[in-house]
Amino acid sequence: MINNITNVDTRLRQAGNINKANPSLMSIPAPPIIGFKSIGKKEKATIRVKKFKRSDNIIIVGEIDDDYVDIVETSQANSLKNLHGGTFNFFQLNPEVKKTKFLKNCYIIDYIQSPKPCHGMGTEAIKELAEKAMLDNRAEGRIVTYCAPIWKEASPAIFFYKLGFRFMEKGANEYIAECIRQKIPDSPPQQGMMYLPKNNLHKLLRYGDVY
Repeated sequence: MINNITNVDTRLRQAGNINKANPSLMSIPAPPIIGFKSIGKKEKATIRVKKFKRSDNIIIVGEIDDDYVDIVETSQANSLKNLHGGTFNFFQLNPEVKKTKFLKNCYIIDYIQSPKPCHGMGTEAIKELAEKAMLDNRAEGRIVTYCAPIWKEASPAIFFYKLGFRFMEKGANEYIAECIRQKIPDSPPQQGMMYLPKNNLHKLLRYGDVY
């Protein structure tokens, strides 16, 4: 707390039960506040997050950990065709089983931008979100994002990959890993949905590991 008093009254006049201060006869400058330092506002990355619910019935296509999805099986009884192209009015004995993956409750990173790239602010924002998601008993640590190029030549794919996120598309992760090994200066224009596997989430929270 900063003390704003700059003058000290040396005499008080008592009138009834109320003490009133006389005009000051002597002014003493207040001593400087030792050790006071203004605290600047810490810069942070801007991150916009939404929540997906299981009831939204968002269908996932691609490879993803089972704890991210509810797998619903439905039987599709296909009719049989005869040699002349006609259709019999009975079903196959072993109907085809279709598996549909519905995304469970999770957080989705809709937007992230750092005021100073390559200063760790974006990483810190993702760590804070990971901790929030982990403590959410419905999301249970599940985080996804759709990685799209910011401009034609680049995308945030390497940034998310280094934090442990993985693509659902087959072959995309191997491509990003090779780009990192080759130390390609520009981010590859890879796009698609990424998710944070539980093993990588725990490493990020416990040890602050990046990949």
